[in-house]
Amino acid sequence: MAAISLKLPADLLVDVDLCAEALRLPRAEYIRRALDQVNRETQAHLRATRLREASRRIRTESLRQNAEFAGVERDVDA
Repeated sequence: MAAISLKLPADLLVDVDLCAEALRLPRAEYIRRALDQVNRETQAHLRATRLREASRRIRTESLRQNAEFAGVERDVDA
């Protein structure tokens, strides 16, 4: 496991310690879990963003094709 060093504002560190103690976790484990949760939330947000973009591209193409099909349906000689 790699080690890091970081500086936290005093009030944030107090909150971390209080929460870790309430959960009966060591500070480092609490911070690892917090980072893991934020990473999962960020990854979910990025997936949702990619899905929205893909949906937007597909929607544009679908509208174009639907308009083309509508034109063929109205054209009795097609």
